Amino acid sequence: MVIPVHDLNPLRRTPWVTYALIALNVVIFLASPGTLPTGPSTAAAGCHQQAFYYHWGAIPTELITGHQLLRPVPTGQEVSTVNGPACVLASRPYRKTPWLSVLTAMFVHTGWLHLLGNMLFLLIFGNNIEDRFGRIRYLAFYLACGYVAAYGFAALNGTSPEPLVGASGAISGILGAYLVLYPRARVWSLVPFLLFIPLPIPAWIVLGLWFVLQWTDSLGHAAAGGGVAYVAHIVGFAAGMLVGLAVRVSGSGQATPRHVRPS
Repeated sequence: MVIPVHDLNPLRRTPWVTYALIALNVVIFLASPGTLPTGPSTAAAGCHQQAFYYHWGAIPTELITGHQLLRPVPTGQEVSTVNGPACVLASRPYRKTPWLSVLTAMFVHTGWLHLLGNMLFLLIFGNNIEDRFGRIRYLAFYLACGYVAAYGFAALNGTSPEPLVGASGAISGILGAYLVLYPRARVWSLVPFLLFIPLPIPAWIVLGLWFVLQWTDSLGHAAAGGGVAYVAHIVGFAAGMLVGLAVRVSGSGQATPRHVRPS
Protein backbone atom coordinates (compact mmCIF):
# COMPACT_ATOMS: atom_id res chain seq x y z
CA MET A 1 0.00 0.00 0.00
CA VAL A 2 1.24 3.50 -0.85
CA ILE A 3 0.12 6.74 0.81
CA PRO A 4 -0.87 9.47 -1.70
CA VAL A 5 -0.02 13.02 -0.71
CA HIS A 6 -0.50 15.09 -3.90
CA ASP A 7 -1.45 14.60 -7.55
CA LEU A 8 -0.05 16.34 -10.62
CA ASN A 9 -3.34 17.01 -12.35
CA PRO A 10 -4.25 20.59 -13.39
CA LEU A 11 -7.48 22.29 -12.35
CA ARG A 12 -9.59 24.84 -14.20
CA ARG A 13 -11.48 26.18 -11.19
CA THR A 14 -11.35 26.25 -7.40
CA PRO A 15 -12.96 23.07 -5.95
CA TRP A 16 -15.26 24.83 -3.53
CA VAL A 17 -17.58 21.85 -3.06
CA THR A 18 -14.68 19.60 -2.09
CA TYR A 19 -13.45 22.20 0.39
CA ALA A 20 -16.95 22.59 1.80
CA LEU A 21 -17.36 18.82 2.24
CA ILE A 22 -14.04 18.63 4.07
CA ALA A 23 -14.94 21.57 6.30
CA LEU A 24 -18.36 20.10 7.13
CA ASN A 25 -16.86 16.72 8.00
CA VAL A 26 -14.27 18.32 10.27
CA VAL A 27 -16.80 20.56 12.05
CA ILE A 28 -19.20 17.68 12.68
CA PHE A 29 -16.36 15.50 13.93
CA LEU A 30 -15.19 18.18 16.37
CA ALA A 31 -18.76 18.57 17.62
CA SER A 32 -19.20 14.80 18.10
CA PRO A 33 -19.21 13.33 21.64
CA GLY A 34 -15.84 12.10 22.86
CA THR A 35 -13.77 13.87 20.21
CA LEU A 36 -12.37 16.45 22.58
CA PRO A 37 -11.29 15.53 26.15
CA THR A 38 -14.15 17.28 27.93
CA GLY A 39 -16.08 14.32 29.33
CA PRO A 40 -15.97 13.07 32.93
CA SER A 41 -14.48 9.65 32.10
CA THR A 42 -13.36 7.46 29.23
CA ALA A 43 -16.21 4.99 29.82
CA ALA A 44 -18.83 7.74 29.86
CA ALA A 45 -17.39 9.26 26.68
CA GLY A 46 -17.58 5.85 25.01
CA CYS A 47 -21.26 5.54 25.93
CA HIS A 48 -21.98 8.98 24.48
CA GLN A 49 -20.15 8.03 21.29
CA GLN A 50 -22.08 4.78 20.88
CA ALA A 51 -25.40 6.57 21.35
CA PHE A 52 -24.31 9.19 18.80
CA TYR A 53 -23.41 6.54 16.20
CA TYR A 54 -26.71 4.71 16.64
CA HIS A 55 -28.61 7.98 16.32
CA TRP A 56 -26.88 9.34 13.22
CA GLY A 57 -25.37 6.23 11.63
CA ALA A 58 -26.96 3.99 9.01
CA ILE A 59 -27.93 0.58 10.39
CA PRO A 60 -28.00 -2.15 7.71
CA THR A 61 -31.05 -3.98 9.05
CA GLU A 62 -32.98 -0.69 9.11
CA LEU A 63 -31.98 0.06 5.51
CA ILE A 64 -33.22 -3.33 4.37
CA THR A 65 -36.50 -3.30 6.29
CA GLY A 66 -37.16 0.43 6.05
CA HIS A 67 -38.11 0.51 9.74
CA GLN A 68 -36.40 1.74 12.87
CA LEU A 69 -34.63 -0.92 14.92
CA LEU A 70 -36.77 -2.06 17.86
CA ARG A 71 -34.02 -3.61 19.98
CA PRO A 72 -32.54 -1.51 22.84
CA VAL A 73 -29.60 0.72 21.89
CA PRO A 74 -27.10 2.75 23.93
CA THR A 75 -28.67 5.84 25.48
CA GLY A 76 -25.40 7.63 26.23
CA GLN A 77 -25.63 6.96 29.98
CA GLU A 78 -23.12 4.94 31.98
CA VAL A 79 -23.90 2.50 34.78
CA SER A 80 -21.65 0.63 37.19
CA THR A 81 -21.90 -3.17 37.25
CA VAL A 82 -20.04 -5.98 38.99
CA ASN A 83 -17.99 -6.33 35.80
CA GLY A 84 -17.17 -2.61 35.61
CA PRO A 85 -18.73 0.37 33.80
CA ALA A 86 -21.31 -0.39 31.10
CA CYS A 87 -23.57 1.59 28.78
CA VAL A 88 -27.29 1.75 29.52
CA LEU A 89 -29.47 0.19 26.82
CA ALA A 90 -33.07 1.26 26.23
CA SER A 91 -35.64 1.94 23.52
CA ARG A 92 -34.91 5.03 21.47
CA PRO A 93 -36.52 8.30 22.58
CA TYR A 94 -36.46 9.54 18.97
CA ARG A 95 -37.81 8.48 15.59
CA LYS A 96 -35.37 7.68 12.84
CA THR A 97 -35.89 7.59 9.06
CA PRO A 98 -33.58 4.86 7.71
CA TRP A 99 -32.95 6.31 4.25
CA LEU A 100 -32.09 9.72 5.70
CA SER A 101 -29.64 8.07 8.09
CA VAL A 102 -27.40 7.28 5.11
CA LEU A 103 -26.97 11.01 4.50
CA THR A 104 -26.14 11.82 8.12
CA ALA A 105 -23.83 8.80 8.41
CA MET A 106 -21.61 10.18 5.62
CA PHE A 107 -20.53 13.02 7.91
CA VAL A 108 -19.86 11.00 11.06
CA HIS A 109 -16.41 9.54 11.79
CA THR A 110 -15.18 7.31 14.58
CA GLY A 111 -11.76 8.84 15.19
CA TRP A 112 -8.99 11.12 13.97
CA LEU A 113 -7.39 8.45 11.77
CA HIS A 114 -10.74 7.65 10.16
CA LEU A 115 -11.43 11.32 9.47
CA LEU A 116 -7.97 12.37 8.29
CA GLY A 117 -7.57 9.37 6.00
CA ASN A 118 -10.89 10.06 4.31
CA MET A 119 -10.28 13.79 4.00
CA LEU A 120 -6.81 13.25 2.52
CA PHE A 121 -8.20 11.10 -0.29
CA LEU A 122 -11.11 13.49 -0.81
CA LEU A 123 -8.77 16.47 -1.11
CA ILE A 124 -6.31 14.78 -3.49
CA PHE A 125 -8.77 13.11 -5.85
CA GLY A 126 -12.04 14.97 -5.33
CA ASN A 127 -10.90 18.31 -6.74
CA ASN A 128 -10.32 16.96 -10.26
CA ILE A 129 -13.61 15.06 -10.28
CA GLU A 130 -15.41 18.24 -9.22
CA ASP A 131 -13.56 20.11 -11.96
CA ARG A 132 -14.63 17.54 -14.55
CA PHE A 133 -18.24 17.06 -13.43
CA GLY A 134 -19.12 20.59 -12.38
CA ARG A 135 -20.10 21.53 -8.83
CA ILE A 136 -23.76 20.46 -8.78
CA ARG A 137 -23.23 17.16 -10.59
CA TYR A 138 -20.19 16.44 -8.45
CA LEU A 139 -22.13 16.91 -5.22
CA ALA A 140 -24.96 14.71 -6.54
CA PHE A 141 -22.40 12.09 -7.60
CA TYR A 142 -20.70 12.17 -4.19
CA LEU A 143 -23.95 11.67 -2.30
CA ALA A 144 -25.21 9.03 -4.73
CA CYS A 145 -22.03 6.97 -4.32
CA GLY A 146 -22.46 7.18 -0.56
CA TYR A 147 -26.01 5.85 -0.86
CA VAL A 148 -25.05 3.07 -3.27
CA ALA A 149 -22.18 2.01 -1.00
CA ALA A 150 -24.36 1.97 2.13
CA TYR A 151 -27.22 0.04 0.54
CA GLY A 152 -24.77 -2.29 -1.17
CA PHE A 153 -23.22 -3.09 2.20
CA ALA A 154 -26.68 -3.53 3.73
CA ALA A 155 -27.71 -5.92 0.95
CA LEU A 156 -24.88 -8.26 1.98
CA ASN A 157 -25.18 -7.62 5.72
CA GLY A 158 -28.92 -7.18 6.13
CA THR A 159 -29.08 -8.64 9.63
CA SER A 160 -26.38 -6.39 11.08
CA PRO A 161 -27.63 -4.04 13.83
CA GLU A 162 -24.31 -2.17 14.05
CA PRO A 163 -24.21 1.45 12.77
CA LEU A 164 -22.34 2.25 9.57
CA VAL A 165 -20.62 5.66 9.60
CA GLY A 166 -18.08 7.58 7.54
CA ALA A 167 -17.56 9.15 4.15
CA SER A 168 -15.56 6.20 2.82
CA GLY A 169 -18.29 4.91 0.50
CA ALA A 170 -18.78 8.28 -1.18
CA ILE A 171 -15.02 8.90 -1.44
CA SER A 172 -14.53 5.42 -2.88
CA GLY A 173 -16.83 6.47 -5.70
CA ILE A 174 -14.55 9.45 -6.37
CA LEU A 175 -11.54 7.12 -6.49
CA GLY A 176 -13.29 4.86 -8.99
CA ALA A 177 -14.15 7.78 -11.26
CA TYR A 178 -10.62 9.16 -11.00
CA LEU A 179 -9.13 5.81 -12.00
CA VAL A 180 -11.20 5.77 -15.18
CA LEU A 181 -10.83 9.45 -16.10
CA TYR A 182 -7.19 10.08 -15.11
CA PRO A 183 -5.39 6.71 -15.01
CA ARG A 184 -2.04 8.20 -16.11
CA ALA A 185 -2.05 11.20 -13.79
CA ARG A 186 0.99 11.19 -11.53
CA VAL A 187 0.35 10.95 -7.81
CA TRP A 188 3.15 11.76 -5.39
CA SER A 189 2.98 8.95 -2.87
CA LEU A 190 4.91 7.71 0.15
CA VAL A 191 6.12 4.14 -0.28
CA PRO A 192 6.43 2.38 3.11
CA PHE A 193 8.79 -0.40 2.01
CA LEU A 194 11.14 2.26 0.57
CA LEU A 195 11.33 4.09 3.92
CA PHE A 196 8.46 6.40 2.89
CA ILE A 197 10.40 7.93 0.02
CA PRO A 198 7.97 10.09 -2.06
CA LEU A 199 7.64 8.94 -5.66
CA PRO A 200 5.41 10.11 -8.57
CA ILE A 201 3.33 7.02 -9.32
CA PRO A 202 0.61 6.67 -11.99
CA ALA A 203 -2.90 6.89 -10.57
CA TRP A 204 -3.85 3.49 -11.95
CA ILE A 205 -1.18 1.88 -9.76
CA VAL A 206 -2.03 3.90 -6.63
CA LEU A 207 -5.78 3.34 -6.90
CA GLY A 208 -5.41 -0.19 -8.23
CA LEU A 209 -3.38 -1.14 -5.15
CA TRP A 210 -5.95 0.58 -2.95
CA PHE A 211 -8.77 -1.47 -4.50
CA VAL A 212 -6.85 -4.74 -4.21
CA LEU A 213 -6.21 -3.98 -0.53
CA GLN A 214 -9.92 -3.31 0.06
CA TRP A 215 -10.83 -6.55 -1.69
CA THR A 216 -8.38 -8.73 0.24
CA ASP A 217 -9.26 -7.06 3.53
CA SER A 218 -12.95 -7.60 2.86
CA LEU A 219 -12.33 -11.33 2.49
CA GLY A 220 -10.29 -11.46 5.69
CA HIS A 221 -12.79 -9.43 7.70
CA ALA A 222 -15.70 -11.50 6.39
CA ALA A 223 -14.01 -14.56 7.86
CA ALA A 224 -12.96 -12.89 11.10
CA GLY A 225 -16.00 -10.68 11.64
CA GLY A 226 -14.11 -7.39 11.40
CA GLY A 227 -15.72 -4.00 11.94
CA VAL A 228 -14.56 -2.07 8.85
CA ALA A 229 -17.08 -1.86 6.01
CA TYR A 230 -14.72 -2.82 3.19
CA VAL A 231 -17.65 -4.05 1.11
CA ALA A 232 -19.05 -0.51 1.10
CA HIS A 233 -15.72 0.74 -0.25
CA ILE A 234 -15.78 -1.83 -3.05
CA VAL A 235 -19.39 -1.06 -4.01
CA GLY A 236 -18.78 2.70 -3.96
CA PHE A 237 -15.62 2.28 -6.07
CA ALA A 238 -17.46 0.18 -8.65
CA ALA A 239 -20.28 2.74 -8.84
CA GLY A 240 -17.75 5.53 -9.37
CA MET A 241 -16.04 3.59 -12.13
CA LEU A 242 -19.33 3.11 -13.97
CA VAL A 243 -20.15 6.80 -13.80
CA GLY A 244 -16.59 7.66 -14.80
CA LEU A 245 -16.86 5.40 -17.84
CA ALA A 246 -20.11 7.09 -18.87
CA VAL A 247 -18.50 10.52 -18.54
CA ARG A 248 -15.41 9.41 -20.44
CA VAL A 249 -17.43 7.92 -23.30
CA SER A 250 -19.62 11.02 -23.54
CA GLY A 251 -16.57 13.30 -23.41
CA SER A 252 -18.33 15.74 -21.07
CA GLY A 253 -16.41 18.23 -18.99
CA GLN A 254 -13.42 18.47 -21.35
CA ALA A 255 -13.59 22.14 -22.32
CA THR A 256 -10.19 23.77 -22.76
CA PRO A 257 -9.45 25.92 -19.69
CA ARG A 258 -8.36 29.54 -19.91
CA HIS A 259 -6.40 29.32 -16.66
CA VAL A 260 -4.88 26.08 -15.44
CA ARG A 261 -3.21 25.55 -12.09
CA PRO A 262 -1.84 22.44 -10.39
CA SER A 263 -4.16 20.64 -7.98
